[in-house]
Amino acid sequence: MKFDTVIIGSGLAGLASGIRLAEAGKSCAIVSSGQSSLYFSSGSMDFLARLPDGSEVTHPLHALSELTRQAPHHPYSRIGEKKVASLAYQAEKLIRDSGLVMTGSASQNHYRVTPVGRQRMTWLSPARVPVRELERPFKWESVVVIGIAGFLDFQPGIVASALQRQGVKASAQEIHLPFLDRLRDNPSEFRSVNIAHLLDLPQSLTLIAEEISRLAQGYEAVFLPACIGLETDQVVQALQIQVQKPVYLLPTLPPSLLGIREDQLLHTRFRHFGGVIMTGDTVNGVEMAENHITGLYTRNHGDIPLRASHVILATGSFFSNGLKAQFDRVYEPLLDLDLLAYSSREQWTRQNVFTPQPYLKFGVTTDEYLRPLKSGQVVKNLYAAGAVLGGYDPLFEGCGAGVSLLSALFVAEQIITGQRVTKQRIPEIAQ
Repeated sequence: MKFDTVIIGSGLAGLASGIRLAEAGKSCAIVSSGQSSLYFSSGSMDFLARLPDGSEVTHPLHALSELTRQAPHHPYSRIGEKKVASLAYQAEKLIRDSGLVMTGSASQNHYRVTPVGRQRMTWLSPARVPVRELERPFKWESVVVIGIAGFLDFQPGIVASALQRQGVKASAQEIHLPFLDRLRDNPSEFRSVNIAHLLDLPQSLTLIAEEISRLAQGYEAVFLPACIGLETDQVVQALQIQVQKPVYLLPTLPPSLLGIREDQLLHTRFRHFGGVIMTGDTVNGVEMAENHITGLYTRNHGDIPLRASHVILATGSFFSNGLKAQFDRVYEPLLDLDLLAYSSREQWTRQNVFTPQPYLKFGVTTDEYLRPLKSGQVVKNLYAAGAVLGGYDPLFEGCGAGVSLLSALFVAEQIITGQRVTKQRIPEIAQ
């Protein structure tokens, strides 16, 4: 089987690069081994919330020069300040065109309310997630936080207490819906997705609305766990109309309904343009000649190789086995690519678990075009995108989704145009 590009990995980076390539008319296949990390995400997307020195970033595009000074091997630094700004707006368009309704802009971060009621700086948030603009108070003075009796993945009391400390009049309530009793009797089944399958039924809407209306009297807005509207927001819109108050959703413990919806819409967009997704398959062998990948072998296709002019490595980090660790080494399992990583195990972590952990910056080493290196040599038709890249801490710096989206669009543009899109050079890191 022949394609213009084969993408290894179906997370945010893999899907974004695939969508951009497919939109441009390139034949493209994604090899997907299973559920992506989107299933475990909050649904919000970070661009850059903090510099490596800990400084808070409110206007990400204004902080790129300082980021390059502090972290020359950060993917944004390799891509270049002007290109990052351009790609950020392209990413926002791709998200919108995929049917995702989000609030936010790369020009200025905002705060989203987290599952425990605190505020976290971010770039884009689902429209149903409660947010606060910078230097402005919350838009509601009073909120009722309503949980579901027996649902342990969301604690309304914790959320309400946190909101109260931030000056919001908040109350914690629970609703007991008898039609959920079968799920409630088995805690392993009483999860957000299973609950949503029942709450989304048309016959459930009136009962839910009556219970919420009763508990929401005297409050301006309603916060619910994200256990409703699995496939469409129309269910939540209908509920809001009946309740006659704004209804917002807060992420729960995984699986994340908000993340699942994003994954589904991005998959749909990719397939709409003719993209092929090889679900439940894994690349387990690579054929190379003269620093070019000439064929990919997968578990499901046996000795029939996938042929492609270009390959994008979007396998993620440790969470999705894009990187692996043994007692004495960290490695990239598919091609044993060169890594940006400490060789000494003692340097991988810090004793204080609440401080930034060095291993989170581990990832493949690339040239300025995000082409990985193997034994010091560029693999000429291979590109890396997303969490498999080294040089940044997605948690501490708050930039995981941004790196995934922008690196994906960066490498896609090079494949589409057939030429390199930047000439900015970064010195190689000392190993």
